[in-house]
Amino acid sequence: MSSSSSTLTATQKYAAGALFALALHQAQLHQTHPLGFPSHDDDDDLSEERVSTSSSSDAVSDDPQLWVHQSGGLLRPVFKFLEIDSRAWGALEETVAYSPAKHHVGAFLRLLSEESGNISEETADKELALAAAVDAMCSSMEKSPDDYKSKKEKQHEYENACREKFAPPDKKLESKSKEGNTPNDRRQEINAITSIVEEAPVESMKESDGKPLEEVTMLSYPRKLTVLYELLSACLADTPEDNKKSTRGRKGYDARHRVALRLLATWFDVKWKKMEAIETMIACSVMALLKVDSSKEAAGSPESSWAKWKRGGIIGAAALTGGALMAITGGLAAPAIAAGFGALAPTLGTIIPVIGASGFAAVATAAGSVAGSVAVAASLGAAGAGLTGTKMARRIGDVDEFEFKAIGENHNQGRLGVEISVSGFVFEEEDFVRPWEGQHDNLERYVLQWESKHLIAVSTAIQDYLSSRIAMELMKQGAMMTVLSSLLTALAWPATLLVVTDFIDSKWSIALNRSDKGGKLLAEVLLKGLQGQRPVTLVGFSLGARVIFRCLQILSESEANAGIVERVVLLGAPIAIKDMNWEATRKVVSGRYVNAYSTNDWMLGIAFRANLLTQGLAGIQPVDVPGIENVDVTEVIEGHSSYLWRTQQILEQLELDTYYPVFNRKVVKS
Repeated sequence: MSSSSSTLTATQKYAAGALFALALHQAQLHQTHPLGFPSHDDDDDLSEERVSTSSSSDAVSDDPQLWVHQSGGLLRPVFKFLEIDSRAWGALEETVAYSPAKHHVGAFLRLLSEESGNISEETADKELALAAAVDAMCSSMEKSPDDYKSKKEKQHEYENACREKFAPPDKKLESKSKEGNTPNDRRQEINAITSIVEEAPVESMKESDGKPLEEVTMLSYPRKLTVLYELLSACLADTPEDNKKSTRGRKGYDARHRVALRLLATWFDVKWKKMEAIETMIACSVMALLKVDSSKEAAGSPESSWAKWKRGGIIGAAALTGGALMAITGGLAAPAIAAGFGALAPTLGTIIPVIGASGFAAVATAAGSVAGSVAVAASLGAAGAGLTGTKMARRIGDVDEFEFKAIGENHNQGRLGVEISVSGFVFEEEDFVRPWEGQHDNLERYVLQWESKHLIAVSTAIQDYLSSRIAMELMKQGAMMTVLSSLLTALAWPATLLVVTDFIDSKWSIALNRSDKGGKLLAEVLLKGLQGQRPVTLVGFSLGARVIFRCLQILSESEANAGIVERVVLLGAPIAIKDMNWEATRKVVSGRYVNAYSTNDWMLGIAFRANLLTQGLAGIQPVDVPGIENVDVTEVIEGHSSYLWRTQQILEQLELDTYYPVFNRKVVKS
């Protein structure tokens, strides 16, 4: 939908742009004041907070650290795409930056809804068609309950195998008793976890009595989706800038844009999976257009449909060629998506006339084959190796192994969100993959396999220590329960404990060193755009969390890297709390940033004790930095190896697809 074919009036475009600007600024404020935190429930206080202290002026133009500042290149191209009068841009920026959002959201929602009663039949039909297409695409992306339960059963098998090998002796008996559960008991456990996700409320902008704003209920569902579709198109558009003041060097889908759209969808009371369907539709539409375009160019057409599309402002080529793994390069390769897209051809042909229904249908047919997918990828200049073909061995220092592996079913299906998962406590190669296989989302997912030799060595050394006679005796005596408190109060350790742990230290030191170097490599990969210019979610446990943290430290060295990472989850992280500049890493994570810790993970404390005495440790205690969500997972983590089989449950209870925290900062057994 280019701006010229929009169903929105000029007033509605203005309101849509203003709401997006409000959401963008609020998303930046929520970096340090996440929604749902007890001390920041008052939106008035939040909106008055300044993001930057670089200027004492109250003018947005004097504060380049604001996301709504024109130098960031995040907002004005959206205004331009929506054809909002440039004379109004400055006033809109000042309004959203220095006035409470709740004072304006209702007014702009009214502008969107007031003219709805006078829309033409043609406009109404187009918006209904778009809503139907979004719903159809959403349905085609959903996994079946049987598929979900099958994944859960496989995860349970992995858990039992891990418990048998690695769980503390007193917990193996507990695992044995669980293995004796009836199939019905297991189904109840699966359903209990499922219900945690399904029953989470969708938080929209509320009135004082907790009800959604009246203006939200006045907006029709098709109109909400139309606005979101148009705004995403504006975010992806390669709209040329009239001035050279923008410092944003990266085109494509900025993570800050995606977080703002998350918040706006939340205000609209629209489920995020609908927005993911819109992302996939736009990705597939671009592929369709490129296919039609190539045939017209072959026929010597004076002006290609691509030129018309680009002239309209939607998704310029620069947004598409950022990396070999840009999702849309193979967006129609999967037969299921191709078939569903073909069924939507009449609808999409109406929404995007330059392609037409016949064009969509033809592309859906052609792209259902591998050859068709490759042809489209080649037309984008994106037929390279991407993440999965990139081995970074020996690129930095002594790193011997650094390789991405694709997991899940969402590859080559037009996904505009990427997740990279990093294991950091492993005993065999499958432990890089198995902890992440049960995830149930719409992201294109990869795992990072890195330095397996050293990780297996240190994990095995720790496990051997846990199985040693002295460790067993200490556990029987309950001595380990006091280890962490001794660490935190700098008390002297028993000599027997220090002697036994000596043989872990050398392997642990090597693994720490390699994880820091691995973090540099991960940052290099993201900066090169090998994941495509798409928002990235990073999740890791143990030393894998340290890889991610080091990556964030590297990215934080330049403000230009702010739009790459959308969300981060660190679990059982061997990262010191003090003198590590957590605040800087927070700035390069556009959305949620979670630190999951277990207060009884004494093994992590022992391994990391040299740093723990003076600096604290993220994996066993909260990190007191604004904007870091600290989640206590003590109840589900029996020992450090538990992250191998418990990470999946923790991620489900975190519900990352919600804009704000939905838990009471404690994960419990289901």
